Amino acid sequence: MTARTVIDVWVADLTFPGYMDRLHQIGAAFERAHPEYRISIEGRDFRTLSQQIAQAADEGRPPAVAEYYFAVTQAARDTRTPDGRPLFTSLERAIDGRTHILGEPVITGDLLPAVRAYYSPRGELTSMPAVVTAMLLYGNKPVLERAGIEDLPTTWAEVEAACEAVAALADGPSHGITWTNHGLFFQQALAVQGADLADHGNGRTGRARRLALDSPALLSFARWWQDLHRKGHYLYTGKIPDWEGNLTAFAAQDVALRITSSNDLTYMAMAAGNAGFEMSVGRFPARDGHPYGGNIIAGTSLWLTDGLDTPTQDGALAFLQFLNNPRNAADRHIHNSFVPLTHASHRLLEDEGWFDTHPHHRLASQQLGSYAPGQDGDGVPPCRGALFGDFAGAQDVMTRAMDDVLLRQAPLEERFAKATAEAQGLLDAYENDRVTHGVRAAQSLRVEYFRDAEEYTGAALADAVKARR
Repeated sequence: MTARTVIDVWVADLTFPGYMDRLHQIGAAFERAHPEYRISIEGRDFRTLSQQIAQAADEGRPPAVAEYYFAVTQAARDTRTPDGRPLFTSLERAIDGRTHILGEPVITGDLLPAVRAYYSPRGELTSMPAVVTAMLLYGNKPVLERAGIEDLPTTWAEVEAACEAVAALADGPSHGITWTNHGLFFQQALAVQGADLADHGNGRTGRARRLALDSPALLSFARWWQDLHRKGHYLYTGKIPDWEGNLTAFAAQDVALRITSSNDLTYMAMAAGNAGFEMSVGRFPARDGHPYGGNIIAGTSLWLTDGLDTPTQDGALAFLQFLNNPRNAADRHIHNSFVPLTHASHRLLEDEGWFDTHPHHRLASQQLGSYAPGQDGDGVPPCRGALFGDFAGAQDVMTRAMDDVLLRQAPLEERFAKATAEAQGLLDAYENDRVTHGVRAAQSLRVEYFRDAEEYTGAALADAVKARR
């Protein structure tokens, strides 16, 4: 019997219930269709996976396919083999114009525009998107209606007006709105203003060399945030980032509005259902007087190791297409609320009636350029999320700065000027490490805080609802 070609795939175990089981099932299904291959999927600690990949590369045993969190995208591009070659090859270059690989249809041309744009600096798709999320606004519809708010607010001024109306309710929530003190919210606020966090087109037209955590656009968002907090409208739990605290506040009806990831759709719906109220969903609010500049994405992508023999590379490429075929991408959305990555997967969910029974799930993919009845996704602003070294470190810096502003009344402009200098030091250190050591320092490969499954247990929601009652 001919030995099977083994494709080693290292992924981030995101600890969601059943998450790894479903990936193993997809691997087994691929093997049934391609018995000459064995897909060896290993779920590894998401906090240290990029460091483990770099160590494996140093030892000459990197996996054929490796997953990186979006904030470590630049580090993935910069990671080198011991002899100084890039560890990964461009996905687009490896596909080389083919429409099918081992019989599997190539799906990269069908990716949602904003998703493809994020992983295509200078126009070339470098890795395969895997997990994709966007930012959404969630509301407690009955509370908002009692306050006279029929539609979710779409601008910062409308958010404040809604909060004031909620505050006027005799028996309303203690606060109008909450969101987590996390770098994603700064990034999204910059995106809707069409602004950048780094130079050279946010690191997309050239290497990012300078950061601006004190730009007018970022300070405008931080100042609005600070004002909401000062007026008692914004609930700050005092923890960084405290995804759980913000979720349970919504579940307990202590807030009327919450901004969070589209990945929380299932959990937010569970919170509303357990508490007995209807939930509404909208997009991240725009800055008044500014055109809506677009959305960022978060999540992960899968990278193809360079220098693989032809059978291994083709097997890996075929598996990446299979992983994101319409059925598998649609199922990933159903199970985890991740954005369906392609137009075809979105159409499949529409055709099967999923969005008719789960209408709140439409918005995240539509705002990234998905198919919708009567639409083709044209005109969606490209995703200009930042690419630079030690992205996670910079996000930590801005959240600490905001914490000081909210809790210790630090002067906003002065504190964020200091944050800019601190983040710039981290980027400079990353660039020095890259040139000197080839991105091997643990700090250069770190990921930001990522939520634990324990934060989203049914018990936590039930306790919050019980406490409210």
